[in-house]
Amino acid sequence: MTSSSVTSRRNQGGFGSGLLRTFGGGALDLVTEVGAAGLLLWRAFLSLRKLGRSFHLIVVQMRRIGVESLPLVMITSIFTGAVTAVQAAYQLKEFVPKIYLGVAIYKSVSIELGPVLTALVVGGRVSASIAAELGTMRVTEQIDAMDAMAIDPVRYLVMPRVVAALIMLPVLTIFADVLAISGGFIVSNLSLDVSAKTFVEGMKLFFFPHDVLGGLFKAFVFGGIIAIMGCTAGLRTHGGAVGVGRAATRAVVASCVLILIGDYVLATLLFKVIFGEA
Repeated sequence: MTSSSVTSRRNQGGFGSGLLRTFGGGALDLVTEVGAAGLLLWRAFLSLRKLGRSFHLIVVQMRRIGVESLPLVMITSIFTGAVTAVQAAYQLKEFVPKIYLGVAIYKSVSIELGPVLTALVVGGRVSASIAAELGTMRVTEQIDAMDAMAIDPVRYLVMPRVVAALIMLPVLTIFADVLAISGGFIVSNLSLDVSAKTFVEGMKLFFFPHDVLGGLFKAFVFGGIIAIMGCTAGLRTHGGAVGVGRAATRAVVASCVLILIGDYVLATLLFKVIFGEA
């Protein structure tokens, strides 16, 4: 065996082991992050007994998480509804009457696209912002100063953000659902030759309240994921400015992955167990 072949095999082995270490390390980091987030969430839950003292902080975070995210959610939702209408019309063409286009858009948006896309868009913005803010406070020792002054960082920093996200994600999802269905209606009416009467009648045929409630419950859980992963990454920051950037990246990645995993788990729980669907 020549030395070049031995070197080639060593390089292949090194590449494979390096790839395995990369994926294994990433998975281990995610599990560690989730475990730390669970403990932090429990501490935030215990601090709810002092909710009244933090009411003004919750209102500030509701504005940052909800109101400031609204323009982004509006743009995303309108075009989500529009592309859903185009895709649904293409898929249903020659197989299903046009009256079912409205219900196809309504079902897709209220159950899945509304809560999930809203959570992903808001999560990318909010979790990174929270992680960067708390991470900067950690590396500049502001959180250590709060501990020295007997101010609980979880009560002052974490709990208001979690509560605000739990409240505002369902609210943003309602806006997203309405705007997405409106976008689908406009495209259906102007481009797909579906009258307003046909579109609305199709929605009425299969309107079930638990579809909307299930989507809002998903948004409620996603809000908690976004806030707690951002707080966890921020409070575990170390390494100066570079560490702050890494914390923001970890928060976004962890939030998006857990939202997608949680979407499957919640869909199974809601529509197979609770609502008794097939």
